[in-house]
Amino acid sequence: MDLKKLFGYEGKTVVITGAASGMSKSATELLLELGANVYAIDINPIDLPVTKSFQGDLSKKEEIDRIVKELPEKIDALFLCHGIAYFPGKELLVQKVNFYGQKYMAEQLLNRISDHGSVTFISSVGGFGWQQVYEKAVELINLPTWDDAMKWYEEHPDLIQSAYVFAKQCLESYVTYKCMSKEYIDRRIRINAINPGDTTTGLTEDFNRSTSPKGDLQEGEEMISNIFLKSWNGYAAEPKDMGYPLVVVGSDICSYMSGQLIYIDFGLTSTWTSGALLQANQKSIEEISQEANH
Repeated sequence: MDLKKLFGYEGKTVVITGAASGMSKSATELLLELGANVYAIDINPIDLPVTKSFQGDLSKKEEIDRIVKELPEKIDALFLCHGIAYFPGKELLVQKVNFYGQKYMAEQLLNRISDHGSVTFISSVGGFGWQQVYEKAVELINLPTWDDAMKWYEEHPDLIQSAYVFAKQCLESYVTYKCMSKEYIDRRIRINAINPGDTTTGLTEDFNRSTSPKGDLQEGEEMISNIFLKSWNGYAAEPKDMGYPLVVVGSDICSYMSGQLIYIDFGLTSTWTSGALLQANQKSIEEISQEANH
């Protein structure tokens, strides 16, 4: 079997953001191996032999518009992978980088994506529980302009206070909300997201500091370990552990998959879900028993 034909990237045009480092860089390396013509974007210089690279600040509408104008007229697969950690005072910046700028860019490029093409995001296990904010996220998603969205953010400081979490929850809400919307489904464009667990990248130090209430690196590292690793005596993933599955999801291998939020966390969020279900079921049993005894 010809693996390049199986993936379906050979000779195809692929656009990927965040390609200078981490998961996205691993994905870009694999896309190049598979014969894709890669157009790569990052705020930092990209040192891979892509077809063309662009530098730009993807938190800014004008920068996104500038890059969009220079991208090819036909795109077979779009990967939106850029993101930043959260620090106090940067709540709006995190929303723009980690969600709204990605939504905006995807929609600006949608009419260029081939029929049966794909749009794939890197989200995070940090968006776990997205259902709790779904109504508000859809409200934001349906606003017609960038300026409307910025005004909405100003009017909802309580929601964006969670910064990274809310941005990722909105991204996951977007995937589930849009997968069968007319603009995607009429042309069979697939939309999915991977949700990485703890992964060692160039942003690891930032994430560790941002997790600590005091901004302390060591404390943040310990907190991350307690949340993601301690319960199963686990280890952090490497960028390729996320970048390679990302490429698979956007490929012809997954040609019938859309609207999926794929948790790549060694089963951690599944245990969170099962634990919550067991706790809820036990509570129900106890309540029934108490009612029967009265």
